[in-house]
Amino acid sequence: QLLESGGGLVQPGGSLRLSCAASGITLEHYNIGWFRQAPGKEREGISCISRAGTSTLYADSVKGRFTISRDDAKNTMYLQMNGLKPEDTAVYYCAVDNLVAPMTSCQPYEYDYWGRGTQVTVPS
Repeated sequence: QLLESGGGLVQPGGSLRLSCAASGITLEHYNIGWFRQAPGKEREGISCISRAGTSTLYADSVKGRFTISRDDAKNTMYLQMNGLKPEDTAVYYCAVDNLVAPMTSCQPYEYDYWGRGTQVTVPS
């Protein structure tokens, strides 16, 4: 089970830190990532991190503003979001790729276990 937390309403330019706590699965074995889905849009990968944190990927839209991290000792992943914009408004999901392989992309179809999501709202 993956459980996201930390979403909410934040003014433009503000920051939020999302957390994703895992139970029943050991994150350290897997590539993990954050995804989001805005109303009327497809789910998109915004940031993924490989096992051991040796590699990260970011969508162009969040590069330089968002930072993904993992704490395998706590079985938790994080997404630090700074400089939030109205276009960042979406439901944010964490996910795990249960195929033990090098991380090559951050596409939703590659990820198998999903949390229920947390809403992030940035008003215009």
